[in-house]
Amino acid sequence: RAKYLLIRMQEGAVLVIHLGMTGRLGLFAGDSARARHDHLCLGLDDGSELRFNDSRRFGSIEVWPPDEAIRLEEEFAARLGIEPFSDRFNADRLLALAKTRRQPVKTFLMDSGIIAGIGNIYANEILHAAHLHPQTPVNRISRQQWQQVATATRAILAEAIRAGGSTIADFLDASGRPGYFQLRLRVYGRKDRPCPVCGAAIEKCTLAGRATFFCPVCQQEPHS
Repeated sequence: RAKYLLIRMQEGAVLVIHLGMTGRLGLFAGDSARARHDHLCLGLDDGSELRFNDSRRFGSIEVWPPDEAIRLEEEFAARLGIEPFSDRFNADRLLALAKTRRQPVKTFLMDSGIIAGIGNIYANEILHAAHLHPQTPVNRISRQQWQQVATATRAILAEAIRAGGSTIADFLDASGRPGYFQLRLRVYGRKDRPCPVCGAAIEKCTLAGRATFFCPVCQQEPHS
């Protein structure tokens, strides 16, 4: 759920993992050398090990015991917003959630209490595809524009999953392979490079402490 991995154990306990900025899980032979920053190693029935490596230690691991797992999972789910691939993620629902808010659309997309699991890279890409400036107040976005956001969100996340994610620094999947979606990014990390749609130079600003990239032509700043 969202940016958390929930692993249900055979006896009913649940292992809850957040990878943070640099955390990753990998499958290794049980007798292979362990790497620096391997903070958790779980032995599996076939003799292999599932290892959690996190150089910056922003990740976290929590175990929910069997007698509390159901209650804790329900409480956990209640704190999370809409899943982007669920039927509830649609223009009408987004419009209703946004109508009493004034926050910028980028922070709205990244708020896990509203929408589950959209990170900084994908928020930038979604807004470019939907032709919305990151600082657009959400209560000024039309239903048609929310439909564009919903469509772009599903398309971009699905494409990123097929590409194995985005390896900007050191991300690897459980088999040790990098992702390739970073090769398809249109705005993120592309300051001063041409927009692939119109050719204008991509601009960068900081919004809620996060690097934010946009095309000034395709994503025009909202008028006050």
